[in-house]
Amino acid sequence: MTSPGSVKFAAAQYPIGEPNTSFDWQDKVEQWVVDGAATGAELLVFPEYAAIEQAATFGPEVAGDLEKTLSAVASIAGERVAFHTELAAKYGVHILVGSGPVEQAPGRITNAAQLITPTGAVGTATKSMMTPFEKDWGVVGGEALAVFDTSLGRIGIAICYDSEFPVLVRAMCVAGADVILVPSCTERISGAYRITTAARARALENTCAVVVSPTVGDALWSPAVDVNVGRAGIYVPAEHGVSDDGVIVEGELNKPGWVTGEVDFLGLRRLRDGGEMHNAADWAHQPGGDAPMPDVEVVDLR
Repeated sequence: MTSPGSVKFAAAQYPIGEPNTSFDWQDKVEQWVVDGAATGAELLVFPEYAAIEQAATFGPEVAGDLEKTLSAVASIAGERVAFHTELAAKYGVHILVGSGPVEQAPGRITNAAQLITPTGAVGTATKSMMTPFEKDWGVVGGEALAVFDTSLGRIGIAICYDSEFPVLVRAMCVAGADVILVPSCTERISGAYRITTAARARALENTCAVVVSPTVGDALWSPAVDVNVGRAGIYVPAEHGVSDDGVIVEGELNKPGWVTGEVDFLGLRRLRDGGEMHNAADWAHQPGGDAPMPDVEVVDLR
């Protein structure tokens, strides 16, 4: 059981598989949810582009072609969300669905993740900043930021590269987010460390928690997610009485499984005014710190 004012998170170090059928994929994902819920976690976080493994269910002609992969996986986005909605209700957990391509308009593919509550409410976060490889793929960034009110607290989502841009996360925290979820997909150890570095910096700047969930392992059948290196982690500011090093928990690099930890939201809120440093409050005092923040929509999922 979590203590009052705290939330237990489970972050997946998720191996990209090669399911033969949609039923194989569903069996895998459901077992992951079963195992995640068994940890006592209230929110399960799956990584960026976890949905790409569904391309394997279309056969090698689709799975081996990048453009066909993106189109095929986007075509079943609604089915993917509906299945996770069933799982969230069945096992009584919140789920951040592994992100994947979504066709927002004809010919316009974005990278989106859905936050689903046990009561069936669904909120969508779209990645804003495109990496060089996503630009090559023709994936485009979303134009709106959102935070999500849930029974666990107010949640922001910064998909992988988005976490490396302070203003995006700052805007979510100014809009009241207590935790930022960072689903990630990186192919080199350098990328994994960039995400960890960004997560720890955003936690420090905003006196918030950051939860990272990566893809891991090789999927050489896929031109999109062929090599995956990552480590899950839950991070907070390095503050006496909270965490001396800012690390609640970290996983073993590239080892599949759930990484779980508890975040004391009430303690973090007290730090904003009473901690060793007041980074969140002092943001506006730095040169340029009083610049307007991007607009952020508050979406009610309670």
